[in-house]
Amino acid sequence: MHALYSRYIRTTAVCAVTAAALAGLAGCGAGGAMASPGGDVRTMAVTPAASPAADAVPAAGRAGRSAPAPLPQRLPGLGPKTLSMVPDEARQAVVVTGEGPSSSRSTVILYERTDAGWAAGTAWPAHNALKGWTDDHREGDLRSPIGVFTLTDAGGRLADPGTRLSYDHAPRGFGLSGTGFQGEPLAGSFDYVVSINYNHVPGTTPRDWTRPMGGSRGGGIWLHVDHGGPTQGCVSLAQDVMKQLLRTLDPARHPVVVMGDAAALGR
Repeated sequence: MHALYSRYIRTTAVCAVTAAALAGLAGCGAGGAMASPGGDVRTMAVTPAASPAADAVPAAGRAGRSAPAPLPQRLPGLGPKTLSMVPDEARQAVVVTGEGPSSSRSTVILYERTDAGWAAGTAWPAHNALKGWTDDHREGDLRSPIGVFTLTDAGGRLADPGTRLSYDHAPRGFGLSGTGFQGEPLAGSFDYVVSINYNHVPGTTPRDWTRPMGGSRGGGIWLHVDHGGPTQGCVSLAQDVMKQLLRTLDPARHPVVVMGDAAALGR
């Protein structure tokens, strides 16, 4: 076992799915090892003698359509405590809503702030940590941290797909092997990652080991490629979704991730 692998075992960065506590920078591996710190157009008939009452009905109503619902001015599902943590300058928000406080399944929606309000994208299924969520994340607790965190840095085993975020392309550094909690292979989990700035220094590679709050508070919490099972602390999505996120997230729009179970986010 080379020295770098030993360092992963010692530091145990809570990110990946593993049956044993494999550590390191952001590892999501069980028995695996990281090679290195890893409009349509309509025509309408015109009635010659339309009554005043008919003229008073909006065109959308006469056509059997409802006017589009206005966009929400606040991110849906979030209570005052959570909303207070969303920076005023944030114009992109990846909202991760867990099914329950002890569930490892979540739904992810990317919201974009416009002049009219928050526009929601597609709802994507995702996994979070094996034991669910916590307000007080600790190294090795197998729970994902609840909160609002900035998104600034990305990387992966595969080449940059066209993101505006800083991107650390490291085929060996993001290599992973082994199996997860349900026996699923972990290979490819770190093809694309986005570092969640929980106990991480913004502006550094996701592989950076610095832990501003100390090692006991864990770290290496990422958005990464889903391997079909729970994670150690990260949030995982399908590879094509990760690629789409990387191409959409824009530092100029100050993206954040808002994450936690539904009840916690509603506080």
